[in-house]
Amino acid sequence: MVTMQTINLLAEGKATYTDGGVFAEFAWIIVVLPFIAALGITFFGKSLPLKGAEIALGSVFFIFLYSCILFYLNISKGVASEFFVNVGSIGSFQIEFGWVVDGLSIMMYFVVGTVSLLVFIYAINYMEGEIRYTFFFTSLTLFAGSMLVLVSAPTLLQLLIGWELVGVCSYLLIGHYWEEKENSSAAMKAFITNKIADVGLMIGIIILALSTGTLRISEILYQATHDYEAITAVAYIAGILIFIGAMGKSAQFPLHVWLPDAMAGPTPVSALMHAATMVTAGVYLLGRLFPFYQGIAHEALDVVLIFGVITLFSAGLIAIVQDDLKKVLAYSTVSQLGYMVTAMGSGAYTAGLFHLWTHAFFKALLFLAAGSVIHAVHTNNMSEMGGLRKEMPKTFMTFIIGTVALAGLPPLAGFFSKDEILASLNHEGHNLFFMIAVAGAFITAFYMTRAVLLTFYGEYRGHGHPHESDSMMTNPLIALAFLAVVAGWVNIPGIYTGFTNWVTTRKNGIIEYHPESFDYFALSSGLFAGIIGIGLAYYIYQIISRPEDGDSKIKFQPVWRVLENKYYLDDFYFKYIIDPVKLTLSKGIDRFNTEILDRVINSFGSAASYLGGIIYNKFDQGGIDKALNLTSSGTDALGGRVKLIQTGKTQQYLMYFLVGVIVISVLVLLVL
Repeated sequence: MVTMQTINLLAEGKATYTDGGVFAEFAWIIVVLPFIAALGITFFGKSLPLKGAEIALGSVFFIFLYSCILFYLNISKGVASEFFVNVGSIGSFQIEFGWVVDGLSIMMYFVVGTVSLLVFIYAINYMEGEIRYTFFFTSLTLFAGSMLVLVSAPTLLQLLIGWELVGVCSYLLIGHYWEEKENSSAAMKAFITNKIADVGLMIGIIILALSTGTLRISEILYQATHDYEAITAVAYIAGILIFIGAMGKSAQFPLHVWLPDAMAGPTPVSALMHAATMVTAGVYLLGRLFPFYQGIAHEALDVVLIFGVITLFSAGLIAIVQDDLKKVLAYSTVSQLGYMVTAMGSGAYTAGLFHLWTHAFFKALLFLAAGSVIHAVHTNNMSEMGGLRKEMPKTFMTFIIGTVALAGLPPLAGFFSKDEILASLNHEGHNLFFMIAVAGAFITAFYMTRAVLLTFYGEYRGHGHPHESDSMMTNPLIALAFLAVVAGWVNIPGIYTGFTNWVTTRKNGIIEYHPESFDYFALSSGLFAGIIGIGLAYYIYQIISRPEDGDSKIKFQPVWRVLENKYYLDDFYFKYIIDPVKLTLSKGIDRFNTEILDRVINSFGSAASYLGGIIYNKFDQGGIDKALNLTSSGTDALGGRVKLIQTGKTQQYLMYFLVGVIVISVLVLLVL
């Protein structure tokens, strides 16, 4: 029997609040709508003027509007409700689906809705004339819908379903141009890497479900914050396993290797994936389960912190040596995800989510601006660009805004969120990790300045005549540039800290450090590192050399080669994991084929041959042939006798017929 239940999760003691009313109750519409739209595109898309893009655009526009309403309700009063639809049970476990409407989910609804809307508008023009245009928008719509299934999940089962749907859609989109082996291999690499990590997530979910007796996230968090013995006993191992799942989706070292290769997909896919879907899923998962980690799995947070710091530093270094503009941004995403995970590991829940919020807008901006450049010059390589600031002024200015935001310079969004992460590390006494994070800020500013100079300055080194993209592509850039400027103003220490209140409305409270004013040591450290990074890159690529000279003035070539080869991590995986597994599997399959399967088949063949001999000699020759010969002889004899009654005389035939009728009539009368 299907039943529905509503639970209010608002933090106790709030002066004013709302359960969201009818808008929260019907929020399931924005989760279901993309899937309905995808069906509409599939069946009717090719017959429409925009080949189904209008359906996709209409669905995300509605999601954007609805998320704005929920966003306003949360800003004004605070919302925290969840809704369950019970669809059955398996043993003692209730199978439930539903939707959560609280500060964290509303923030994600808004991010997914806003970024998706702008990316979809951009993609209409960017993908014009491309193969499988309709299929692309079907997959892109499903991608956004799958992320909404994930972030709306009130149960671990639904979260896992959304998690896997996101992975499947990413496979379709990364491998959109599957005719090229590089693209299909990239899609497979992303899929397999994430599946390996997902094993950890699934085992972690099973452990939590069995220890708590429920799949409801709110009930699990309640037990975690009230020290239930059953969940306390398994908290550490479950926390580590769930983090492994997050490492896959959010591309944390050493499971980050899939993300740069995922740039094989179309640029709109890269923008959506890096800003609002998939890669943010891991950070969201840590945020959703943060009371569990903070309460009884706090030792697991130390592991989270270590991997986050390693990721933010190592990925940033690789970005320095990339020639592919999209891969510079891809490694930048890995590094920034490292900052978010570092914040979570240090206990800075708000800081981690705040950086997810700001990063969504300026990273979407940078990817779409990069796509505008690539669309104009027909290459991803910065060595074949240069001098584009004059030909593409809108793209150039918006790319600069995204760069400054990513570098963490005031007053743009990235400055406030990155500063809060540094302040949290400093406050918690993580001195070593603080210094590494500051070094990461320097590296970020360096590689982004390098990208700007190689792409937009110097002489044009490509072919053809680059030109500015049309308004369908530049208007989303302008909108995202605006958000990249103002998104950080929602959480300014000592002035306005609304973001903190938005994402901490639930009863299962989160205790963390909230800076009441700027941490000037952290602020100045990050700012100084960013300025030095910009200055050094400018000195190398503009003063002592020209952008067209590329990296010719860079020394330390052995280090450069290590970074170009991505620490030889892919080589390590292939040599010591993939190839041995493939070799072992191939040898095992060959032995199974030759020693077992072949023998079985040969045995069947021998048995069949033997049985065939018996059938031929005994049954066919001795039985069937004799029977046929006897039948033939009998038929000849019978035919001879029947021949006697074939006189050719009609009167005789009528007599035979009459006799037959009489006999049949008598038989019928006897029976009746």
